[in-house]
Amino acid sequence: MTPVRAQHLENAALALLVAVLFVGAGFDWWWLLLCFVVFDLSALGYLRNPKFGAFCYNLVHHYAPPALLAILYWALRSAGIELWILGLLAGSWAFHIAVDRALGYGLKYDDNFQHTHLAWLGASGRSVVAPPSPSEPQ
Repeated sequence: MTPVRAQHLENAALALLVAVLFVGAGFDWWWLLLCFVVFDLSALGYLRNPKFGAFCYNLVHHYAPPALLAILYWALRSAGIELWILGLLAGSWAFHIAVDRALGYGLKYDDNFQHTHLAWLGASGRSVVAPPSPSEPQ
């Protein structure tokens, strides 16, 4: 199994875990689907240029922000303060990232939307093997 394939499988398992924890925390599962497309609005940055697009996309498509929101949600909940919207946002955000990564959509380099940290995306949207770009260390 290649490292990229292993990351796809890891993220599929993580998406399942997030969904289970999300429902276990009392949220309805359909929120995960309803909120799914919201996070892809970050790709609108590509309308300006690839560098800005990659910055916007990567800002929204890494795990730190939803992880911090989840920690804040659980800390407040433990203190008796219920801000359910934080849990909903953290769970749906982490789920979105995990599903994207499971499908091969990784963090973007600033040269091309299809150039991700996982691989190059082919015309079908699937990861394909391609030689590294000249700016990438081998």
